[in-house]
Amino acid sequence: METKNIKAFGTEAAEAPLQTLDIKRRTVLAHDVEIEILYCGICHSDLHSARNEWHGTVYPIVPGHEIVGRITKVGDHVKHFKVGDLAGVGCMVDSCRECEHCKNDLEQFCDEGSTLTFNSPDKHLGGQTFGGYSQSITVDENYVLHISDKLDLAGVAPLLCAGITTYSPLKHWKVGPGQKVGIVGIGGLGHMGIKLAKAMGAHVVVFTTSLSKTEDAKRLGADEVVLSTDPEQMAKHAKTLNFILDCVSAEHNIDSYLNLLKVDGTLTLVGAPMEPLPVTSFSLILGRRSFAGSAIGGIAETQEMLDFCAEHNITADIEVIGVNDVNDAYERLLKGDIKYRFVIDMASLN
Repeated sequence: METKNIKAFGTEAAEAPLQTLDIKRRTVLAHDVEIEILYCGICHSDLHSARNEWHGTVYPIVPGHEIVGRITKVGDHVKHFKVGDLAGVGCMVDSCRECEHCKNDLEQFCDEGSTLTFNSPDKHLGGQTFGGYSQSITVDENYVLHISDKLDLAGVAPLLCAGITTYSPLKHWKVGPGQKVGIVGIGGLGHMGIKLAKAMGAHVVVFTTSLSKTEDAKRLGADEVVLSTDPEQMAKHAKTLNFILDCVSAEHNIDSYLNLLKVDGTLTLVGAPMEPLPVTSFSLILGRRSFAGSAIGGIAETQEMLDFCAEHNITADIEVIGVNDVNDAYERLLKGDIKYRFVIDMASLN
């Protein structure tokens, strides 16, 4: 298979900073598109993977799965894209395509495991896939998204992960008008959850440990803001919420939120705490409540989310940085020093 060398930004060891690397990309196959990457968002999973905190990293690694760019080449059999189109790539670049989940547009739950955009076995070149901190990427058109030119492209990039991660559970649990919905945490995921739930027509209640975020939560679309460390404020919302989207990745008290749900209400976790979260049985039993989890969405649902955001003028709140600022951005990310998503201007790699 023919390949070409391109510039990327990654690391060859868990303890080493990210730096410029040369990597290989395949030239376009019959169903491929080649995308010049314009912007790539930084997800917390990029940091976890680069530093091998999840103990599965194969080096060298080039992170990045919130990719927006412009198509520069298409394969002979490509049907849905043309050169010059804006396009996006999210967390997956392939899957088995044969299992029940793939056939039902749930590629994220592929029985064989979907091929992730970075640090996943590369079916074509061997080794591992390389992500969006790079000049270009070549992807089968079935795993590429159409991007609207109506929105700020840099602000669209985080929709490919943070956007679909929050949209998918809100849609699955039928959030809409007449519902009271809680969003726990105001960060990269939480700020998108607020925007999306509000656009779906829900009454949005945001729970935060920091009163200083009150005004920002309301700017994002919250109807009410609750200080979660205040028992009186929490008690006022007992048994009132239809659905809670929990976006917190640190250890926290799940029971305190389950008790805010109505009968048959659901709390869905999209944050990823490293430690187990204990749950008292009666918090579930006495209200026939559900404690659920959700990941990203499939390709069709991701396109649906992008179209929804274009219709409602929704993008992520971002800070655009150059590629040489990525290491500093990782340190700021650990401190929560970002409102609410870093996005790399990939022109800075050239």
